[in-house]
Amino acid sequence: MGNRITRRQLGLAAAGISAANFLLKADPTTAPPAAGLDPLEYTRARHDAAPLRMTFRATNKSEAELWQTQLRAKITELLGGFPTAHSAPVAQSIEVRDYPGYRREKLVFESHPGVAVVAYLLTPKAASGPFPAVVCVPGHGRGVDDIVAIGEDGNDRTGKPSYQYDCAVQVVNHGLAAVAIEPMAFGCRRSAAAAAKGPGNTECQPSAGSALLLGETMIGWRVYDVMRTIDWIQTRPELDAKRIGCMGISGGGTCTQFAAALDTRIKAAMVSGFLNSFRASIMSVPHCIDNYVPGILNWAENYDVASLIAPRYFFSEGGDQDHIFPVAATQAAFQHVKKVYQIYDVPDRAQQEIFPGGHMFHGVKGLPFMAQALRS
Repeated sequence: MGNRITRRQLGLAAAGISAANFLLKADPTTAPPAAGLDPLEYTRARHDAAPLRMTFRATNKSEAELWQTQLRAKITELLGGFPTAHSAPVAQSIEVRDYPGYRREKLVFESHPGVAVVAYLLTPKAASGPFPAVVCVPGHGRGVDDIVAIGEDGNDRTGKPSYQYDCAVQVVNHGLAAVAIEPMAFGCRRSAAAAAKGPGNTECQPSAGSALLLGETMIGWRVYDVMRTIDWIQTRPELDAKRIGCMGISGGGTCTQFAAALDTRIKAAMVSGFLNSFRASIMSVPHCIDNYVPGILNWAENYDVASLIAPRYFFSEGGDQDHIFPVAATQAAFQHVKKVYQIYDVPDRAQQEIFPGGHMFHGVKGLPFMAQALRS
């Protein structure tokens, strides 16, 4: 006997919806969706029709500067805004340890009122300050410990495991100071219930969802942590507040790109595993809720945010096997960014490396680029 039409399908047909669209000759658990049932097709079509009212269209430097001013204001609004004027944060030093090539200080300071940030300051021993300082932001995983060579047992480690490869230690090995911060909902900035589930269990949900209910975003909260970290850097005599960089992998790359776009005190930015298009990645691949900015496609694409960094120094890297941020879209997005640097007549200040590998930190060309940029 052939396929039978259910009462529901007959009801849909009576309402003007063709029941034929709901009849799948194959097993419905394995067959491709019938026309109109695939939400990815729908959302991608919506992306293609999105207005992008403030995407980059400038033809000269003056137009580009005006565009950046206007888009920065709009992105700030979409992220939920930032607190008004504030004094520089006062950090409490928790621990200082010496290593063969660097000194590491653990600190805590207030970001938002009532919100504490844990950070590690790594400074080189081979030179004297003031040092250029790079704010280092980890991606999803164990949090800041995973970029400063602290193992799951809380002890120091010598290898560089995982996709983050102790990138803050790599920064200090290049002669720069690293200020590695714990993002909200990672590592020690989680509830006791989340921490009980294991060191790699992040708590972006419900926190990021709560931010949306308040008309704000997790990206905005984390970017403000970076801004407050820079406020703190300006109070430290061994750090050069005129030579500040920002760097991150994955979710840390998200934070880096938005922070550098909005805070012009950041002289150089290295974004690992994030520059892409919203269409190819955030809209097409499962992501944590902390990646979403309500309404942004009415105004701009991912690469427009990165373009706000021009004419300051910008480095993008991505793996050719990164299935979270597909490489073709990473390369295409960089070409959009490059056009803005060309308008500013500083094309060499924007560089990209595509390396063999997946979603991971690489740094082979990016870290020397950052070091040179911050010493120039």
